[in-house]
Amino acid sequence: MMPLETIFSLLNFGWADLLDILMVAALIFFLIRGIRGDGTVLNIVLVLAVLVVLQAIVSALNMRMMTVLLNTLLDVGVLAIIILFQPEIRHLLNRFAVQSGITRRTGQLFNRILGVKEEKMGSHSAEELGEAVRAMSAEKTGALIVLQHKSSMEDYISTGDRFEADINRRLIMNIFFKNSPLHDGAMIIIGDHIAAARCQLPMTNRTDIPAHYGMRHRAAIGVSEDTDADVLVVSEETGNVSFVRGGEIKTVQDMKELRQLLSSLMTEEDK
Repeated sequence: MMPLETIFSLLNFGWADLLDILMVAALIFFLIRGIRGDGTVLNIVLVLAVLVVLQAIVSALNMRMMTVLLNTLLDVGVLAIIILFQPEIRHLLNRFAVQSGITRRTGQLFNRILGVKEEKMGSHSAEELGEAVRAMSAEKTGALIVLQHKSSMEDYISTGDRFEADINRRLIMNIFFKNSPLHDGAMIIIGDHIAAARCQLPMTNRTDIPAHYGMRHRAAIGVSEDTDADVLVVSEETGNVSFVRGGEIKTVQDMKELRQLLSSLMTEEDK
């Protein structure tokens, strides 16, 4: 059997070329996996991938006119995608940063360098939040509560009503009371403080979400895909409590489990 090095030498193909192909294939794979829920963007990425392969073929065959034409199409196409799909690109980069752990690690590094101390939720605040969620669950009061970690929530806070208040069960319940002007949208909590209410969150593009999950759950999944925030959702229809992290939904069975989740969040932040 002919050695691999001999085959590469006959094809004028080196290890650098193989690494180049593998890196491009990996990039295309992660792009497709990251935007698999958005058919339009996915189709454009696939077309660009085909053009790149075709450009490599015509360049190897020394087809000058086709090479120039395809190079021009790729240059213009990439620029057009950046302009037209700026929000989607930002969403994809945010998701990659969060899922790869870059956001959490770099946030910790810069905080140590700059001497910035993170705001952490204390045990009293966790107890107040837990009791508010329990009461809203019993009364079937819909609620959407975002807990900020490393990723900044400033873009989402700016869409709602800002106010600085300590976490208090009665205040949370009053905000989400169905006749309250602030009940629609999300509450964002930073450390021991309620930073804003009535905030707008991005909806997930995923198509595999079970039908019984409503708009609050889709928004919770969306923001947890874009950031490292955790989200608590109380269903208005069933009163069920859900905990959302990294795009995954976990149904909270009882108050004991909710307390454990909130306690684990404080432990993780201390690490």
